[in-house]
Amino acid sequence: MTVFLPRTAVLTGGLAVAAALTLSACGAAPDDSTTADGKSAATATSAEAFGGMDALVRAAKKEGTLHAIALPRDWANYGALIDGFKKKYGIKIEVENPDGSSQDEINAVTSRKGQDRAPDVLDLGSSFAVSAAQQGLLAPYKVADFAGIPEGQKDAQGRWYNDYGGYISIGCDAGRVKECPTTFKDLLKPQYKGQVALNGNPTKSGSAFGGVWAASLANGGSFDDIQPGLDFFAELKKNGNYTPVESTPATVEKGETPISIDWDYLNAGYADEFKSKGLDWKVAVPEDGKFSQYYSQAVNKDAPHPAAARLWQEYLYSAEGQNLWLKGYARPALMTAMEKAGTLDETAAGKLPEVSGTPRFPTEDQQSKAKEVLGQGWGKAVSG
Repeated sequence: MTVFLPRTAVLTGGLAVAAALTLSACGAAPDDSTTADGKSAATATSAEAFGGMDALVRAAKKEGTLHAIALPRDWANYGALIDGFKKKYGIKIEVENPDGSSQDEINAVTSRKGQDRAPDVLDLGSSFAVSAAQQGLLAPYKVADFAGIPEGQKDAQGRWYNDYGGYISIGCDAGRVKECPTTFKDLLKPQYKGQVALNGNPTKSGSAFGGVWAASLANGGSFDDIQPGLDFFAELKKNGNYTPVESTPATVEKGETPISIDWDYLNAGYADEFKSKGLDWKVAVPEDGKFSQYYSQAVNKDAPHPAAARLWQEYLYSAEGQNLWLKGYARPALMTAMEKAGTLDETAAGKLPEVSGTPRFPTEDQQSKAKEVLGQGWGKAVSG
């Protein structure tokens, strides 16, 4: 298992409206993304609408390339997904700015509209996916197993849908920390002075944003009220426990961030990798602040390789793709459906960090409100 690197998911920023896709001129020879009977991959809302999977595969192979952005190979097992797609279809995947943010993805879409170097597909923080759909940047496309994605985790038109996710967890270097914390309440104890870190700034990082919201739930807050989370980190800062150092595998190994609030699939990945280096990394999902969130997949409405973009989605939401995320400790969106169908990798599922209860997710309005509160209050909470 490889170490997961921090992948930020920016939670603020304006989005420009993408223009309509330019179609082939009437009478011109069909391009690589158009079938013999004139069906265009750029407007196909499903594989069936394009003429079936075989037709989609042929068109994608003719395009020969997929442009992706902000996909680190060592984030949630993306390296295996990229290699698996290339091996299966012989299509080259070019990944730009692998450690980029959701804002970087959106910037690339809007600034390169109509250019061949624009990204074909996007893996966005959930709030960004919702905003991008509202702004007309995303193409409606429903994968074959679209119905199996739980309600509330997909756009009705198929412009975005959740792909993988997890819970906020507390990772701890048991070799440097005598007694590892397992709850947010524990983090306030004086023995953790200068040791508690987030994976980035919560106004820019999806995992850090989730960490603040989890802290809110642990301290009387709700999806409608993230303020108690800011108050919690203000208290951590005041008593000296919070460190502004962004937690990464490197800072963990150096001992700079021995306690890291991050997604459970990232912390679990650290545990696997650090074991070979003699570092005992413990992972706990805090019972007093259970917060779950997913990232979302989407196709750029102006994708330069529209068939390959849609085939990539079909691969990610196949049993093969979903189980590869699972092997990276991420909970795939189709996990429940696959469990019922008997296609879930039970061994990989059994290695997930333990958590009880059914996950709930904030609404679009609740996310927007939380972003506003964070944007206005985070700097003040941890300043000084």
